[in-house]
Amino acid sequence: MFNLSRINWFSRLPIVNNWRQNIQISPLTAVEDSLSLRVLVLALVIMGTVAVDIAAETTFSFWAVPLSVVGAVWSYRYRRNPNVPIKFCIAIGMLIGLGAFFGRLLGELNDTRLALAELLIQLQILHSFDMPRRKDLGYSIVIGLILLGVAATLSQTLAFAPVLLLFLAIALPTLVLNYRSQIGLDKSKVKSQKAKEVPLKLNLPFYFLLFSLIVGLGLGIFAVLPRFPGYQLRTFPVSSPIDVKGGFTGRSIINPGYVRQGNAENQGNGTGESQTGQPGKLNDSSYYGFNSQINQNLRGNMTPKVVMRVRSQAEGFWRVLAFDRYTGKGWEISRNEDVITLKRSPWSYQIYLSPPATSAQTREVVQTYTVVADLPNLIPAMTHPKEIYFPTPVVAVDKEDGLRSPVGLSEDLTYTVISEVPYRDRTLLGKATTKYPQHIQKYYLQIPPEIASKVRKFTEEILANYSRDNVSRVSKTLDSPYEKALYLAQYIKQRYSIPENTFDFPYLSEKEDLVEAFLFKHQGGYPDHFSTVLTMMLRSIGIPARLVAGFSSGEFNPFTGMYVVRNTDAYAMTEVYFPKYGWFAFDPIPNHPLIPPSIEDSQTFSVLRQFWNWVAGWLPSPVTGLFNNVFGTIFTWTTRAIAWFFALFTQGWLGILTGLTLGTTIAFFAWLGWVQWREWLQRRWLSKLPPMERLYQQMLQWTALKGLGKHPAQTPLEYAKVSYQHHAPATAQVIDEISQAYVSWRYGGHTPNLHQLRQKWQELKKVNGR
Repeated sequence: MFNLSRINWFSRLPIVNNWRQNIQISPLTAVEDSLSLRVLVLALVIMGTVAVDIAAETTFSFWAVPLSVVGAVWSYRYRRNPNVPIKFCIAIGMLIGLGAFFGRLLGELNDTRLALAELLIQLQILHSFDMPRRKDLGYSIVIGLILLGVAATLSQTLAFAPVLLLFLAIALPTLVLNYRSQIGLDKSKVKSQKAKEVPLKLNLPFYFLLFSLIVGLGLGIFAVLPRFPGYQLRTFPVSSPIDVKGGFTGRSIINPGYVRQGNAENQGNGTGESQTGQPGKLNDSSYYGFNSQINQNLRGNMTPKVVMRVRSQAEGFWRVLAFDRYTGKGWEISRNEDVITLKRSPWSYQIYLSPPATSAQTREVVQTYTVVADLPNLIPAMTHPKEIYFPTPVVAVDKEDGLRSPVGLSEDLTYTVISEVPYRDRTLLGKATTKYPQHIQKYYLQIPPEIASKVRKFTEEILANYSRDNVSRVSKTLDSPYEKALYLAQYIKQRYSIPENTFDFPYLSEKEDLVEAFLFKHQGGYPDHFSTVLTMMLRSIGIPARLVAGFSSGEFNPFTGMYVVRNTDAYAMTEVYFPKYGWFAFDPIPNHPLIPPSIEDSQTFSVLRQFWNWVAGWLPSPVTGLFNNVFGTIFTWTTRAIAWFFALFTQGWLGILTGLTLGTTIAFFAWLGWVQWREWLQRRWLSKLPPMERLYQQMLQWTALKGLGKHPAQTPLEYAKVSYQHHAPATAQVIDEISQAYVSWRYGGHTPNLHQLRQKWQELKKVNGR
């Protein structure tokens, strides 16, 4: 009896009594009955989940979509019930999901986006079982939008684009219905659910027009928006950790295209031929040059396929490895056994490297590589890498500055490299000394003695002919290794050709040398042969050079900001050594740029540039040249101004304050210009209206500034009636008279007394202030 009285006394407390009333009453007063709104919100959430699956190649939709549908049905059916047990179950489930989320973070410290997306999906499923109010539906809309944003950051292909458009198409009517519910339009004078749905069906042409306008405006902004491919924040994606069993020496190269049965580290060419120069056929999927030895006496073609996608702050050559010893029919790495292994700390993916020293100005470039098809255990990277974020605990660096992994680069592997890329200054490189260090002379001037004198004589004749032909011209002389390398690369590119049919070029005999046959017998060869010939010609006149193999930048996708790299983008070119500045590449292959793209090139306005290239194809050459000069100057100065502005924020507190002050000043003048522009448009619009309508619109603008704007659903007479509640009687009287005159003129055809109305309007503005 005592306990029962205590319970009754406790239940009569004001706080407890108010809580019980809220539990029973609030769901009834705030319930959302619109079935259309609930269905569209569910569709938005499903689209967000599907977008994550498409972008990250996950399978969340298989369990998330059915559970979300069940939750939405349950929530709608019991929307008027307190559902206290369900709320407790949801709270417990959310706590469990949060704990699982923190557990997953331990394995994904460097990229938590996917773990966050999975947590949001779990929370949304739990939340879907209790959504009685419009506010609850708003939370689901926000979760769907966040999931779409996460998918956008994960997406590397255009497969995400259709989902984005579908999400927008669903979002437009959802926002309209949400607004109608917010202002109570669906509850006033509507007696049937069918009647409530009529506005959505009747407004389909309006939604289509709005959808087209938004997409068109978005694409226009997208085309002119400066695009900085790469990272502005230092959070780098890396795959989950990979355990390495056994000792890793870094001496073996594992190429999936050259694996024979029972020998995973075979260095053959995939057809039973060795790498010693014997004739053979190229592997149709893997580039033959990614080995410690390469045989350039092979013939054939590769079948194009995408092998990786790269997000980089600058376009570049994704360098894989280099060769120092020429064998007569190919190349090999003479110091393949001499490698250095570097380990990372257990709590970080970061491995510090030692890039070659250089006196040239450098720029930091961040690149993230996602492997799409299996590649060798050679790690592509831009030149001069200084840090690598890699999933294995150890990597190796060879003497040619190539990076090696303990395992092959398998599909879906992701890693990030930070390179300190040197600028290519032609003037400085032209002044570089010719006093080469001893180890450079030892390894990078090697040339077979059988061809050395013949190749040297031919090369000197080419350079002498240039000097003789240009003796009376004002031009650069070939008095430096840089100018000689540049001219020889251009010479080979223009004087020799690539056979149209891959099997038209005959195999080399056992005693035949590739360089000799290229220059004096066949007058050309395969693309990589051009680079081999340039390397040997430079060595023959005492300029250190080596052959470097890797991937070209690939095709830049402006919609994803990534470079799509295929196996056919792999090729070899020549690297030349300049004391104090290091190695710089020259590309003698026809139809390739003589200087490979690097940090000097920019993709900031890539979409606009592609559109202009299409337009320029239809214009006469003089007009195209004029526009190129004008637009080129504009884009150059715009890019420099943007870069200078953002650079201010990296120069300490003074730079930050200067940047903020400048940004605020620019924003103020932009706002002032925008206001003046709107006023000018408003005056221009009013000047074109009939006198009575102009006076009426001026009155509406003035009253809106005074705090009583006219709702689009109000008639002029309804608005005039409401004005008596917000303005002084004299002011409301003038508003009423103008409104009455406007209605009589607009709908009754009566001629108003404009002189009298204007006089009253001017007096009203004098009394109340302009």
